[in-house]
Amino acid sequence: MNDSMDPRAVRSREAMLTAARDLLQREGPAAVTHQRVAQHAGVGRATVYRHWPDAEQLLLETLNGVAMPFFRDPATPVRPWLHGQLRTLADEMALPAVAAVAVTLMQGALWEPHMAGRRDTLVATLAEQLSRALESARSTGELDSACDALDAAALLVGPILFRTTMQSGKVSTALIDHLIDSLGTWHSPGDD
Repeated sequence: MNDSMDPRAVRSREAMLTAARDLLQREGPAAVTHQRVAQHAGVGRATVYRHWPDAEQLLLETLNGVAMPFFRDPATPVRPWLHGQLRTLADEMALPAVAAVAVTLMQGALWEPHMAGRRDTLVATLAEQLSRALESARSTGELDSACDALDAAALLVGPILFRTTMQSGKVSTALIDHLIDSLGTWHSPGDD
């Protein structure tokens, strides 16, 4: 009987994915390692490797069952909240395992329909969540005008992805400020 049909293997796989998703949500992508997932799921590390031979595969499948953690639940004022979201995103993207997953997803989306579907879902979710935040900023007068959500995602996330994956560099606070400024004219709460 092959592993995909063995009920024990199916239960073990689900336990590992549950553990990986829990680690991802509590500690971020860097926590989703073969060793940590094995410990958290109560299985041997070899069992995790048998299902996911490399870390990128493990993290990609883990991400498939988790809601996009960035840009949810915008707070006002929006600008400092957005800065915090971008800082967290940049710090996560600077981790080699996370950068590898991003690059794997982009490359895989060129050739594999299921990867393209995952990419498209992530992009749509990101745009929708950013749109809510920017509309909130616009409606309170904090931002003069809200640009198209897909453009906003490209302006904010694109440079972070480039800096962390293509240049293997860190994202500075000044760069984050510049990216936020690229969206339009911001006003402090209470400005008249």
